[in-house]
Amino acid sequence: MPSAASLHRGDHPVFLLLPPMSPPLDSTRFEQIRASGDLPSPKGIALAVIRLTRQQDVSTAELARVIGADPAFVGRLIKAANGLVAFSRRPVASVHEALMVLGLPAVRTMVLGFSLLSHYRRGACQAFDYNRFWSASLARALAAQVFAERTRAAPADELFSVGLLGSVGELALATLYPADYASVLDAASQPRAAPLLELEQAQFAMDHRELTGAMLEDWGLPRIFIDAVAQAHDPEATHLAEGSRARRMLQVLVAARCVAEICVSGDDTARNALAAALFTEGARLGIERECIAADCERIAALWTEWGSMLQLEQPGAPSFADLAAAGPVAAIAAKAPAASQARKRNPVQLPATPLPADGAAGEPAARAQRALIVDDEPRTRAGLRAVLEQAHYEVHEAGDGRVGMELALELQPQIMILDWNLPELDGPDLVRSLRQTRIGQAIYMILLTHSDDDEHLVAAFEAGADDFIAKPLRPRVLAARLRAGQRVVRLQQEVEREHEEIRHFASQLAVTNRRLHEAALTDALTGFPNRRYAIDRIQQEWSAAQRWGRPMSCMIIDLDNFKQINDTYGHDVGDEVLRSAADALRGALRGQDVVCRTGGDEFLAICPETDLVHALRCAERLRCALDSLSLQAGDARVAISASIGVAMREHWMPDVDALMKQADLGAYLAKQKGRNRVATVQKTGESAGGVAAAD
Repeated sequence: MPSAASLHRGDHPVFLLLPPMSPPLDSTRFEQIRASGDLPSPKGIALAVIRLTRQQDVSTAELARVIGADPAFVGRLIKAANGLVAFSRRPVASVHEALMVLGLPAVRTMVLGFSLLSHYRRGACQAFDYNRFWSASLARALAAQVFAERTRAAPADELFSVGLLGSVGELALATLYPADYASVLDAASQPRAAPLLELEQAQFAMDHRELTGAMLEDWGLPRIFIDAVAQAHDPEATHLAEGSRARRMLQVLVAARCVAEICVSGDDTARNALAAALFTEGARLGIERECIAADCERIAALWTEWGSMLQLEQPGAPSFADLAAAGPVAAIAAKAPAASQARKRNPVQLPATPLPADGAAGEPAARAQRALIVDDEPRTRAGLRAVLEQAHYEVHEAGDGRVGMELALELQPQIMILDWNLPELDGPDLVRSLRQTRIGQAIYMILLTHSDDDEHLVAAFEAGADDFIAKPLRPRVLAARLRAGQRVVRLQQEVEREHEEIRHFASQLAVTNRRLHEAALTDALTGFPNRRYAIDRIQQEWSAAQRWGRPMSCMIIDLDNFKQINDTYGHDVGDEVLRSAADALRGALRGQDVVCRTGGDEFLAICPETDLVHALRCAERLRCALDSLSLQAGDARVAISASIGVAMREHWMPDVDALMKQADLGAYLAKQKGRNRVATVQKTGESAGGVAAAD
């Protein structure tokens, strides 16, 4: 039975369903992960922009100045302003205009998304399809924006942000634990595999949903969006009020996820099944089938345009009009189980597909080293290519600095040879820009110069170059310089491998520590949380109820005659009684309730968002579940029952101890009245069956 973490938003309670004993990623654990330096995060200019946009008094001119230091992002930002939201405006031609058109929230998310895409386009996790991940994220972002425009569920640009980053925890796990996560994805793709979230919990003691929430909170996204992302994985379990703004925003994200999965899936059967879910979600949003199809055609066009701009390899965009015309939803819904099961295992990647055998996302040493030539003279590029190919490099070329910047971030070459004087962006500025990125820091850069005077060489090294070669080129000298560069690159790779081993050891240690922490909070006999967890949890629920003025109740469940059972039949039978009682309680509790074993024969049930009347009814259901149990002990039958005390938080109670004291008095009253009953010492207008209230 899942437990439930209660969150609050406005007047609407939200219950985020979690696996047993799987609370949101605690701040200490997240700080440890972030301190490792391996968590996907914005770099360089992107980090500066995000920090600036969090300031209330930041000026557009200051933002434009910082953004202008990254030529690659300048180009993407202007293209985004022209291609995404500025259809009816004159073309945007400057950073300042783009900022005015898009606004700070959209710019912050775009710079974050572009930075992550640039730095984490590839990685070491063999089973994680990075290109597919970003394609799906982009489609989800565009779909969330278009549906938000139609439904007014939330600002469109903000839902674009949420859609783009809504599965970043998957990328984080692939980055933090590449080998282990590859094993998890391989296991998830097998027939009859457990859900991906369960496999992640078993391997890492956390899942990508928890990590996504922690990262979004760290980046400053509003809590309402973080909650919606978490619930989008299991929308049927939400307790959001039907018709509320929060519920409509959740429905938008669920529909956007369906669109993204349709876009990245190459299987027609899976697309048909996913289309059934999409049109169902559209109906819940009040959007007619034809309108959904028209919106999705627009989304597909934007997805193709953005994919080209971001250099993503995308499958052909599907025809949503054909999917809508395929027949009634019921006719294709029968095909849904297979696709639904695939989404259960891997909600974005359908299925998790290993990368090509050439090692495009594996270790650099697994394939020929890459070299990038940036020079505007074709003859110079041809001469450099001949020398590099003789040294068995995989060679790529660019004719100006801006293209060279984009190729360097995309290809991640080991060695880069660039001319001092380049169109668009000269060599020293290109070196400086790359050195501000994580990818650029690992590239061995050689500047070509027409002069070898001291001032020129000092300027080259201060810009961040590793070496220089004076023109005209001498092939033997160039080959010698390349061999020296190769030695440096190999040393860097050895250091990275050692670093990876250390990271792997640290990750395993962190997982072990988390499992030990969870074990310390779990009762080994029943599998319920123990007293230590119970005290922390009831204090959290007390604080939330106090803050938001919401009702809260608790129950003390005391098994009847347990000491006599132990003394008569032995501790083995006593343990079996406890296990059977725990199973019965699990089956009878509601989704949002939490039950813990706090003593030998005593349990505590925490009931958020529950008044006294409803708590008494729930307690009676628990009593009946226990009363129906019995165990065979030799020739005798052992009956099981419990006395249950119920209490609700009232304004006169100073703290949570007073609430538990009232519940304890209720359990004592139940035993006084003959056991096997529910009682409370507080006033209530209802009394039924085995329920007793104080006079």
